[in-house]
Amino acid sequence: MDEPVVDEMSSPAVRFGQELARLREARGWSQVRLGKRMGYSNTLISYIERAKRPPTKNFAVKADVVFETGGTFYELWCRHAKEGLLEGFEEYADGEAKCRRLRGFALTIVNGLFQVQEYAEALAYASVLRGAITQSEAEQRVEFMLTRQRVLDRKKPPLIHVVLDEDCLVRRIGGQTVMLRQLDRIAELAARPNITIQVAPFSLGENLPFTMPVTLLDLQDGTVVGYAESHARGHLERRREIVSAWEREYDQLVVEALPKAASLALIHEARRELAP
Repeated sequence: MDEPVVDEMSSPAVRFGQELARLREARGWSQVRLGKRMGYSNTLISYIERAKRPPTKNFAVKADVVFETGGTFYELWCRHAKEGLLEGFEEYADGEAKCRRLRGFALTIVNGLFQVQEYAEALAYASVLRGAITQSEAEQRVEFMLTRQRVLDRKKPPLIHVVLDEDCLVRRIGGQTVMLRQLDRIAELAARPNITIQVAPFSLGENLPFTMPVTLLDLQDGTVVGYAESHARGHLERRREIVSAWEREYDQLVVEALPKAASLALIHEARRELAP
């Protein structure tokens, strides 16, 4: 019987195996030699390179140590072990990790790239208490979010422009201490030369163009894709007419949101009111 055809673009296991084989061959190592360095059998190395067996978290961590790849294999493992991630999000995260520019609008909840760990944990574990996800899925969400944030510290990070709805600054996620850390993190990121943060004030009212979180990614090949989330799923939008409409609405949002300096002042004011 013929083996099923695997879509390499959508299979993290295949990408993991290909990267493992590529780096191994670049160093002139056999599967036996790599197995000895990692503490695994050459049979397992072969299986993983051919995507016949999924990698474990420990395997990914050891691969990063042996190849000195700084978390590349761990990130690929996170993509493979994607339980608990919103439907449609994995594909978006692939583009986010490689984009040249990111424009985003965050509604109610701070953008994931900007979240401190405690803030993300509070959100994830609240979902566990509601019975929406399992403890394992919550941990996976937080781990994956922290992995995504490596894009902020790339040697050549993307240009990032995010508009935060004012509710993001005043909705207490995780309690006072966590929110103080979160507001400090936002202010810290706003000081980076490649990051611009604006706040959409409550006074915009019905003129707020988006009713859900939206992100626009400028990819390396010059194309622009959009991503939007509802409560149940995420959706990556490639249709040019839809993405162009989102870009026009985002441009209008930027014009109507508070300027950069006024936005930062409002962030500091929210912090003062939280800890007078």
